[in-house]
Amino acid sequence: MSREREKQVAAEAAADLVQDGMTVGLGTGSTAEFALRRLGERVRQGLRMRGLPSSRRSEALARELGIPLVDFSQATALDMTLDGADEFDPQLNLIKGGGGALFREKIVAAASRRLVIFADASKRVTCLGQFPLPVEVNPFGWQVVAEKLSRLGTRPALRQAQGRPFVTDNQGYILDCPFGSIPHPDALERELAAITGVVETGLFVGMADTVLVAEGERVETLSRRK
Repeated sequence: MSREREKQVAAEAAADLVQDGMTVGLGTGSTAEFALRRLGERVRQGLRMRGLPSSRRSEALARELGIPLVDFSQATALDMTLDGADEFDPQLNLIKGGGGALFREKIVAAASRRLVIFADASKRVTCLGQFPLPVEVNPFGWQVVAEKLSRLGTRPALRQAQGRPFVTDNQGYILDCPFGSIPHPDALERELAAITGVVETGLFVGMADTVLVAEGERVETLSRRK
């Protein structure tokens, strides 16, 4: 079975966890789009919910699908956030940001009572770091930030889009940082956050409550130990 099908199976299982009356954070990325499409179907079938998108891309798709939307001026506490991940480890720590929305995704996740992640089986790793870690930085002086990041044992690459630096919804740049192995993501997150110019990192440590991982048509539910 293809990874795309596994993504769809996991995402739809996550979308089916949404209950009537919930306010739900809407993730960003190709896997999250499957969840949004399933939510759109459920809304058309009568589900009453509100969504808070984590990017302009997700906002546009949600509007197209007829999902009622709110922003943080209307809701600062969310019942649940549904999102994908680029990697997750046995402790359900995550690397996110392949879609370029890590800053807003983390704010939405932090405002949620429950963060539900969904992924295909290839995203399960024994140790984070196979996927280059996205780090959002301020465009002013990004070269200085990249130099400081390189001292931590990585070679930051400025993300490009159509021959120009990729720009996030917050007008930031993203440095993709291959670390190879991140055995202590909490410690690395603290080191990165201490660098002036770093806006946010793609490390989501201790945030995911549940991961739904699809292998074929079977979905396994993993829960973080509190």
